[in-house]
Amino acid sequence: MRDSKRVPLVKIVEKQSEAVEDDVVIEEPLEVRVNGDGFSVTMRTPGDDFDLTIGMLWTEGVIRSSDEIGTIAYCPDEEQPDLKNIVNVVLVDAKRKFESSRRLWSNSSCGLCGKATLEAIHQACRPVESAMSVSSELLFSLPARLRQAQANFERTGGIHAVGLFDQQGGLLVLREDIGRHNAVDKVLGAALVGGLSLAETIMLVSGRLGFEIAQKAVVAGVPVVASISAASSLAVELANEFGVTAIGFLRGRTMNVYSHPDRIDSGVSSSL
Repeated sequence: MRDSKRVPLVKIVEKQSEAVEDDVVIEEPLEVRVNGDGFSVTMRTPGDDFDLTIGMLWTEGVIRSSDEIGTIAYCPDEEQPDLKNIVNVVLVDAKRKFESSRRLWSNSSCGLCGKATLEAIHQACRPVESAMSVSSELLFSLPARLRQAQANFERTGGIHAVGLFDQQGGLLVLREDIGRHNAVDKVLGAALVGGLSLAETIMLVSGRLGFEIAQKAVVAGVPVVASISAASSLAVELANEFGVTAIGFLRGRTMNVYSHPDRIDSGVSSSL
């Protein structure tokens, strides 16, 4: 798997400089096609491309189960035959017209207001129902567990990770990518193909908890989503509306619980 490459650089410490080599994360485009038609192009770190593709199609509303996928394969690139940067998915019902949720839901660069975005999601998603309870002590332990499993981060320092944990803190799936949304799609794609039940899982992301990540959790039915970084206002609103426990700044012995704190067994009042 080509996740990093060595590049020459000049390292400067104080007034000393030295010519060295270091690892950087590989970033390449992945074109996703559905039934031969262009669907999306995303910049990603090569590896787990089929998980990424399946997760993207699931969270974008194109498929609802892995049973809808007939075949998934790389397409040859005539200009760069050695690269595998085009994936084509043929649906079982190849003649079915699909409607991407990209046409319905905005991201941080869109001009749609939050109200319109949430109304569109209400039409396509159901609230997450889960009786899951998790201790604050277990949550405090997850960032270190995620970091220990991040082999690529140790080499490059420039890659996001997403981990899916069970109620006891066991790591079920981990994926890394230069894009945090891609890492989420890789994890959820692997979970869908693997037949994992997500009703009692925790998804931990190494990057910001923004709207799109919260939306993917809602689609997949993940009840608890945590980040070691900040959460956005629309992500918090979405989590409140759809029954997701959203946690930000999960670092050391502290965390901010923005929605549905009743799932956390720590004496926190569910007054949000």
